[in-house]
Amino acid sequence: MDLILPTWPAPRNVRACTTTRDGGVSLAPYASLNLGDHVGDDPAAVSENRARLRRELELPAEPLWLTQVHGIAVAAGQGGCADASVAFGPGTVCTVMTADCLPLLLCDRAGTVVAAVHAGWRGLLAGVIEAAVSRLHVPGAELLAWLGPAIGPLAFEVGEEVRAAFVAEDAAAAAAFQPAPGGRWLADIYALARLRLARCGVTAVYGGELCTFSDPRFYSYRRDGVTGRMASLIWLAV
Repeated sequence: MDLILPTWPAPRNVRACTTTRDGGVSLAPYASLNLGDHVGDDPAAVSENRARLRRELELPAEPLWLTQVHGIAVAAGQGGCADASVAFGPGTVCTVMTADCLPLLLCDRAGTVVAAVHAGWRGLLAGVIEAAVSRLHVPGAELLAWLGPAIGPLAFEVGEEVRAAFVAEDAAAAAAFQPAPGGRWLADIYALARLRLARCGVTAVYGGELCTFSDPRFYSYRRDGVTGRMASLIWLAV
């Protein structure tokens, strides 16, 4: 199983990773470690993939699988309809699934709280990062953030309405967009996330260099349409 481990100075009791396509039993077009149970894959294959992930990582509990809706709800200790989850001690594995959207992992320098955030452009604009940081009840300066694999700035094409919405909310967001043919724009979702984090006082930000669209190790909805989902997980070890 090929896992992406964050390169960040997190405390030793913080465990985190993002999965890739490698190591599962799903057949094409979901091959092979699809962890999403909502994309049309064989439910038995998804169940086996999730079981393999638990064994590989020796997880303390079943990952907190969420029903993600590109909103700003934050779950604590249980699943449900949310786009972020937080944990304040061992025993909860915060998890988000992505296939181009940005997975964002958070922890504090003391190793007492963690969070996983699903940040597509709609969630970013609505304030999902701010909502997750607020729920941690830790000053932004005490937090570390890692930006996992997402669609890169050379591949994420959006319409003028998306750029206008971000710039109307924060003029500094204009720097995260570059013109593309046909009156469209290339958006840097990593830069947009860093802006939001900075507004929360979070300046210790790592990652942000892996593009799901251009790297075949990852699922990409923009590239493939019908595809699986990776998972980004973070939890506190005992």
